[in-house]
Amino acid sequence: MAFNNLLLDLNTGILKITINRPDKLNALNFETMSELRQAASDFYDNDEIKAVIITGAGEKSFVAGADINEIASIGETNARKVAENGQETFALLENSHKPVIAAVNGYALGGGCELAMACHMRVASENAKFGQPEVNLGIIPGYGGTQRLTQMVGRGKAIELMLTADMIDAHEAKSLGLVNHVVPAGDVISKSEEILRKIMEKPPLQVGMSIDCANAVFRKDEDGYHTEANAFARSTQLDDFKEGTAAFLEKRKANFEGK
Repeated sequence: MAFNNLLLDLNTGILKITINRPDKLNALNFETMSELRQAASDFYDNDEIKAVIITGAGEKSFVAGADINEIASIGETNARKVAENGQETFALLENSHKPVIAAVNGYALGGGCELAMACHMRVASENAKFGQPEVNLGIIPGYGGTQRLTQMVGRGKAIELMLTADMIDAHEAKSLGLVNHVVPAGDVISKSEEILRKIMEKPPLQVGMSIDCANAVFRKDEDGYHTEANAFARSTQLDDFKEGTAAFLEKRKANFEGK
C-alpha cells in the first residue's frame, strides 16, 4: 500500500517504516497516525515480514511530536477520540508478536517519545533528545506517555519530566532505562538491524511468546506468571522446541522454522 507520509522498505525480512515529513520534523498529524495504524495492522500477518524498524526521515528528528496546527482548536469529544485512537495505534506496535525497534535519529518529543516507548526496544543516535513537553502547550501526553514513561523510568522521574517539560539526551535516557543502545548518528539503522538479525535466528513463535509475557507485567487484569506458565507449556509442544533441544545435545546450530 502506498502512503503519503510513510516510506516502507522491506529487506530480507526487516520492514523499515520511515515517518516522512522532514519539513515538519516528522510531526504526527492525523493522516500519519492513520497510516501508521494501517502499516502496523498490515505487518502482523505478512509472513515475509519478520521484524520492524521505525525511524524518522532526515537527520534532525525521529518524531518531534504531534502536529500542533491540528490540535490547537480541538474540542473535548474529539480530543478524547484522538487520544484513544493514538493509544490503540501504539498498542498495536507494543503487542506485536514480531520485534519492533525504534531507531531514534534525533528529536523524540511528545508523540515521538510515546511512539518510541511503544516499540519493544530503542536504539538512539548520540544526538537524540527525549521528552514529554506537552505541559508547555497546556495539555498532557495522550498516546500512552503517562503510563509507559512511568513504567520505564519510575514514577518520580516520569513526573519530573512531564511537569518540567525538560528534554534529556540519549545517554541520560540510556541511564534511566529508556534507551537500549546509544550509537553514532550514522549507525542507528545498522545497529537496529544487527539486533534484529540476531533475534531472527531464534524461533519466531517463542520470540512472540516472550514479548507477550513481558507485556503481561503491565496488564493490571492479568497474572503474568500464569501467562508465562501457559506460554512455556505451549512452547514445549512446538517443533522448534524439539529442534532447539536436539541441536543443543548434538552440538550444532539450530534451524528454526517457526513451527
